[in-house]
Amino acid sequence: MSKIDLGAVVHASCIEHVWQSVTSQFAQYGFDRIIYGYTRYRTERNLGDPKDLFLLSNHQNDYIGPFVEDGLYYHAPMVLWTLDNDGVCSWDYVKEQAEAGNYPPETMKVIEFNRKFDVTSGFTVSFQSDNRRSKGGMALTAAKGISQAEANNIWEKYGTELEILANVAHLKIQSLPFTPIARTLTTRQQQVLEWVGDGKSIQDIATILGLGIATVEKHLRLARENLDVETTAQAVLKAWFQNQIFVVSD
Repeated sequence: MSKIDLGAVVHASCIEHVWQSVTSQFAQYGFDRIIYGYTRYRTERNLGDPKDLFLLSNHQNDYIGPFVEDGLYYHAPMVLWTLDNDGVCSWDYVKEQAEAGNYPPETMKVIEFNRKFDVTSGFTVSFQSDNRRSKGGMALTAAKGISQAEANNIWEKYGTELEILANVAHLKIQSLPFTPIARTLTTRQQQVLEWVGDGKSIQDIATILGLGIATVEKHLRLARENLDVETTAQAVLKAWFQNQIFVVSD
């Protein structure tokens, strides 16, 4: 297997290229199915609005569809572990907790669902966060036919490098624009939010952009609707979180 290439991730210009590099490199080490998830809108009770969850995966559609759209991830054992921990966890943990009877029926349902798709061996990386509202994790599923014992042996040899790869990819993804297509801001919406973020009034923005006050107010309203927030201040914050504003163009 080839050496981990962090440069390919660091110098990637878009999320698609980051993901292509990450999945290819992990596959060489026996982890050929990956889920990456990240939210900036976590609360004490849940992961926030599912529409705000950023998710990447190369699992087959008939697995990832129910897992996400039917909300199975809410009860997934390693998602629950990720929310309360940082670092790396072998999926031996899932087996131990299930055998000890520590999981509720909803989580046992997810475990059975995973077995149907051979999602039984692997590791989970939970990324450290300095913000209690944000959390990210990466689930690395071992290729079919690789037992957890074999996955543990792989991790014992290469785990340090693989954990670094996961963390570098996580940090790179956070630096790139990411948002559902339906919530992409128009150029004008981006401009008016940037000027609001710089402390300009609606009158100032109208003068700077050569627009009428009503037009500026319309763009702000549409930006709030696109981002599904109530106030312009919330829109600025959310657009900034999603790297939709104050982005340096190529």
